[in-house]
Amino acid sequence: MSYGQEEEVVCRMSHPAHPHTLSPRFGHPACFVCEGNRGEVYNFPFYYCTTCKVEIHIVCNQPQWKMRHPYHSQHPLIRHTHHSRQDDSFVRSHVIPPCTWCGEELYEETTYYAGSTYYRCSLCNFGLCITCAEKYPLPTISNPKSHHHSLTFLPRPLLLPCDACGLVERSDPSYVCFQCNYVVHKSCINLPRVIKLTRHPHRLFFTPFLSPQTIYSCRLCYKTIDNNYGHYSCNDDCCSYVVHSKCATHETIWDRRELEWEPEELDESEDVAPFKIVGDDLIKYFCHEHNLKLEKYNGVRDKDKQCQACILHIDSHNFYNCTQCDFFLHEVCANLPRKLDHALHQHPLFLDPVPPKKSNFLKCVVCSRAFAGFSYKCATGSCRRFQVDVRCILVADSFTHKSHEHPLFIPISTVDKMVLCGGCKTKGADFYLQCTLCDFSLCYKCATIPDKLHYKYDALPLSLCYGEASNETYWCEVCEGKLDPSKWFYICNKSYINIHLSCVFGSAAYMKSGYKFYHYYVTVKVLYNNCNTRPICCRCDGRCSSYVFLKLSDGTNFCSSECLEIFIP
Repeated sequence: MSYGQEEEVVCRMSHPAHPHTLSPRFGHPACFVCEGNRGEVYNFPFYYCTTCKVEIHIVCNQPQWKMRHPYHSQHPLIRHTHHSRQDDSFVRSHVIPPCTWCGEELYEETTYYAGSTYYRCSLCNFGLCITCAEKYPLPTISNPKSHHHSLTFLPRPLLLPCDACGLVERSDPSYVCFQCNYVVHKSCINLPRVIKLTRHPHRLFFTPFLSPQTIYSCRLCYKTIDNNYGHYSCNDDCCSYVVHSKCATHETIWDRRELEWEPEELDESEDVAPFKIVGDDLIKYFCHEHNLKLEKYNGVRDKDKQCQACILHIDSHNFYNCTQCDFFLHEVCANLPRKLDHALHQHPLFLDPVPPKKSNFLKCVVCSRAFAGFSYKCATGSCRRFQVDVRCILVADSFTHKSHEHPLFIPISTVDKMVLCGGCKTKGADFYLQCTLCDFSLCYKCATIPDKLHYKYDALPLSLCYGEASNETYWCEVCEGKLDPSKWFYICNKSYINIHLSCVFGSAAYMKSGYKFYHYYVTVKVLYNNCNTRPICCRCDGRCSSYVFLKLSDGTNFCSSECLEIFIP
């Protein structure tokens, strides 16, 4: 029997030390009692064990009402399920211990009305939750990938670190090699030997231990690595990149490809180059028909120009200017490659310079903002909807933000609705940045806000204030409402101007003026909000405060993408 097929073919009524094989069959000459649900059903696909003489519906193979389990091979386990208040007398008359394997409570008073299922041994003080009962490890694994001897199942929860990952995970079944004093989690037996992560340019190799003279920090979680246990490291002589085994193989980090026998990929630098040099300070960009010329910023001439990629205004940095039309690119944005490995995703991302025209506006999955600039998209299977705007891509996977004294990094699992952003003081961000030393977090909306900017026609720039303790009353120059000084806001000390972030960056602020798209087959155009009287949004009846607003072909105005999204013409 091959490893990994046990959940489909092992008879749960057989002894774990001598498992029997279930044979799939279809049709039955008469009604039979299914050992899975104890029901009489006729002419359905079922499993049959010739040794135990039991018949089980294929859909009822798990969970069964009675089973023999490797976690407790001495006696059979009986399934208990409570569905109503009538079972309350049984619960209160019996002391139900927690799950012997993982330690979780088998029965909770707050949930038994909806049904509580677990397995118990009627002779011992042993119980299994339904999650642990569904795990059915093999007694022995021959020829394992990670070891040169056979491995034997350890019928006790492992309270010692696994030699492959260095972690203590009680709920994960473990295997041992007594000959080598080697202990490993079931999930760590088939760890890949060679992998490639989008967070590092070189391949990483699994190594069982590190040199004890050097202290390493995991480059994914930034915690100290125990040199006595397995890890992944880079073999490049000039590179000291080391990561935990569990961090490197996390579902959001690794693309599930084993590269041990695959050749190294060729250099694709020429294929992913975004432009070709055609003269002195003159380039031919891959998605534009005219040549672009490198210019130095002029505050009078260039203050109203916007970068085609990130939609931010051209600032004090150098930029590329089209020699024949209004096409502008920051020098940084123009150098972004057409194919990119980024820490935000486990697959390569490809640059798409064309915003959608025949669908609703594009939204970045990282910061949830609507935008009309360039985006990076994944072309792998179910990840095709993963799209990131250029501003979020330009955020490094490890850097120090001016609002915090410690470095920030992209955590392994970024989606956590309970994380509080240190900038906007809100929860619910899909992606965020985490501090390496404390609990400080920052959402991408706040992390990509520029430190300085020009607002509309103000001659002096606004500076970002990261909150302050003050008893004074602040008023927003745009909405004329109160401003909380403990939250981030823009300020100009010379002209005494204070503005909410939401008033500067409305939900349509990253949609370039003149951009058109369709909403329920109705044309929507993005326009500058530069009139003496600000237009009124037909959805919220408020004045459009952002520097752009949305206008339908019938003359209807919307202040934001949120108001437009719930509008059905």
